[in-house]
Amino acid sequence: MDRLPDQLQNNLRLVFVGTAAGQRSADLGHYYAHPGNRFWRTIHAVGLTPRLYQPHEFTALLDLGIGFTDMCKRGAGMDHEALKAGVDAAAFRTKMLRYQPRRIAFTSKKAASLYYGRPTTAIALGRQPPRDDYPAVFVLASPSGAASGAWSLRPWQELADDLKSGTA
Repeated sequence: MDRLPDQLQNNLRLVFVGTAAGQRSADLGHYYAHPGNRFWRTIHAVGLTPRLYQPHEFTALLDLGIGFTDMCKRGAGMDHEALKAGVDAAAFRTKMLRYQPRRIAFTSKKAASLYYGRPTTAIALGRQPPRDDYPAVFVLASPSGAASGAWSLRPWQELADDLKSGTA
């Protein structure tokens, strides 16, 4: 059973992709629910949302053209625990090709590394090189409080600026 349901529909402007649900998110059934997580404050601060949303309002972002999924749908907790439930990168790719969002934003290097099959040290923050049949991809600094040492607003702002410019 999925710990958090996908929030996907056709032709979204953006899909946020996490590694797996944190334990609090899984318990509450809301994406990015831990109070120490910067996600909701950040997407508002960079202009992706017109107001500050709360985690329980995540389904309302579909109205803004923003969806959610995770690389690991069955695990929960810290990455080292959650990922024991397995990752199906091929299923994720199939989902993205089916729904055709204009942009995909991995909310951590870890989530991107699971998709690309490369170590996190080989993953750069920001816009990724384009692939012919695939939406534009961004890798963002993790908003998790556990990743505070690697926090950077820059890739989040780059994503917001790209959305505002209407490119790709």
